[in-house]
Parts: sequence; structure tokens; C-alpha cells
Amino acid sequence: MNTVGVLALQGDFEEHISVFKSLGADCKEIRLPEHMDEIDRLVIPGGESTTLSRLCSNYGFREPLQHLGSTGMPIWGTCAGMIMLSSKITESDPVPLEIIDIEVQRNAFGRQVDSFEQVLPLKGIADDFNCIFIRAPIVLNTGESVEIIANLENGTPVAVQQGNLFATSFHPELSKDSRVHKYFLDL
Repeated sequence: MNTVGVLALQGDFEEHISVFKSLGADCKEIRLPEHMDEIDRLVIPGGESTTLSRLCSNYGFREPLQHLGSTGMPIWGTCAGMIMLSSKITESDPVPLEIIDIEVQRNAFGRQVDSFEQVLPLKGIADDFNCIFIRAPIVLNTGESVEIIANLENGTPVAVQQGNLFATSFHPELSKDSRVHKYFLDL
């Protein structure tokens, strides 16, 4: 089985770890760049993207994460993790890692009170997945090599994949459904 690293600087890393362990995966909390030497895939969880960006800079994660993404390691970003993986965001802060060829808009649905759930089909994963959106980003533009995995009814992309790189604007780790985590383990 794969060893999954979950970036444990801030955010809902414990929820991801719990889902992966329920699937029988070996998991490690990643708190320093050298911890990534012992994993073969990585999750950047949801949380607060500005804080996550600053912590990635302060702890020296930027270059190692960019290297892992470019050398084929499966990396999945959820919500703030999607923002971090993006190549461009509509705001000047936080500074993204520029790993996936997408442009995102942070907090596209409004404040915390505007959070919502919606059942969507996820291409190659599930016909009906309950997606939980909490101060979620949306994808405004995708590069040619980016595949859209899920759209809202209005066509707005909320899950994308570029080879080994995967990003969701929603939080699968907060649902009772492990199909997205299983998909990531099989990447």
C-alpha cells in the first residue's frame, strides 16, 4: 500500500488522515520538508490559504513541493490546497506554488455562512458525490493539459486533474464517502 503524506502545517489534515487510514493506507503527518522523503503521494489540505502560503515559505516547502509535482509524485490539494497548487490566483496574496496550470478565485461563494453542499458527478470517480464547499475557490481558467473532473451546474469547474496532480475546491474528507480518497490512492 502507498504511504500518503498529509501536509500538517495548518487546516484539516487530521480528517484526511482518518479517511486514508480507514482505507488501510499508511499515513504520515508532514511537518518539515525532509518528512516528504518517506512518502509516495501527498495531500495539501483545506485550511486558510494565506496562512498556508506563509508557512510553506517559512518552513522551506515551496521548492520541494514544486520539485515533487514536476517529477510525477501524485499531489492532491483540497480547497486551500487547490489555491496553493494553482499557477495563478485572482488576488495578489497568497502566493501559489504554480504546480497545476489553473487560475483560481479564492472564496468564490462568499463567507463561511455561505457554505453549502451539492451532489455532483465526478468523472471517473463517482456518479453522485456529496461535495462540501466551505469558503471554496473556483477554477476560472485551465491549461490545455488539465482535465475537468467536476463542474457545478453553471459549468464552473470545481475539480481538476493534470496527470499526477489533482485538486478539488470542495472537502471530500468531511463527507462520509471515501471514494475520492480511494481514487487518489490509485493515481
